[in-house]
Amino acid sequence: MAVVAGTPRDYRNAHPTTALLVVEVADTTLAFDRERKGSLYARAGIAEYWIVNLADRALEVYRDPGPVPSAQYGWSYRATQRLSASDSVSPLAAPRARFAVSDLLP
Repeated sequence: MAVVAGTPRDYRNAHPTTALLVVEVADTTLAFDRERKGSLYARAGIAEYWIVNLADRALEVYRDPGPVPSAQYGWSYRATQRLSASDSVSPLAAPRARFAVSDLLP
């Protein structure tokens, strides 16, 4: 899922070219989502990337994209945080909004 700025009307004739936040839901694809997709999203300048980790019932929050030569595509997130079901999170794009991690988990 991608959260983009604007309204649906803004994208009537074209898809968004960037996102404020990208959220992946992963179980068996965790390594792929962390390493490959994470590196691609960081390289694209996506400020924040979340992985809803179903296997561990956790939310992985990735922020601060930047060049990291050892990363899959040369970019990675330099700030990471792992939150449990009892925690809450606020997206960078809406710092006053708070979401219970448990609400994101099945």
